Amino acid sequence: MNVHATPIAGVFILDAPMNRDERGGFQRLFCMETLKKSGVAFPVIQANLSTNAKAGTLRGVHYQDAPKPDPKIVRCLKGRMFDVAVDIRQGSPTFRQWVGIELTPEKGNALVIPGGCAHGFVTLEDNTEILYLMGEAYAGELARGVRWNDPAFKIAWPMQPAVIAERDANYPDFTG
Repeated sequence: MNVHATPIAGVFILDAPMNRDERGGFQRLFCMETLKKSGVAFPVIQANLSTNAKAGTLRGVHYQDAPKPDPKIVRCLKGRMFDVAVDIRQGSPTFRQWVGIELTPEKGNALVIPGGCAHGFVTLEDNTEILYLMGEAYAGELARGVRWNDPAFKIAWPMQPAVIAERDANYPDFTG
């Protein structure tokens, strides 16, 4: 597993190449030691699976507020997705900036998103499945979000959403 920095502090891209032979393949999806050597402390507290029937399903852009921000590692297990991390940390030099990447099982890549950054994705194929490794337990009372098309962020989504929850579509403009 390889760890690559992005322009946003704490946001990393992980590459986990598939090792193949006549039996099939093997891929290391998570390695605490590799992450630690790269300066990423990530204890896995919870694992979540998101299934998405239709291409164009947009989820997010979500975060969990203090005192329990929710760092995550996001990986596509089936299908294709465009994954986004948005820096909403007050005082950060990259405040309001975003990083987006296409995640696929074939690429073997993942996105590490630190607490204090918001996260969203849009599926690019039907039947896309996403694994979340969470660094904090879910606390519903701290769940927050910003609108996927908020002009404060200018996220360049690769497509318009076809399926989106009413809550996600109607978050107010970001004022942080």
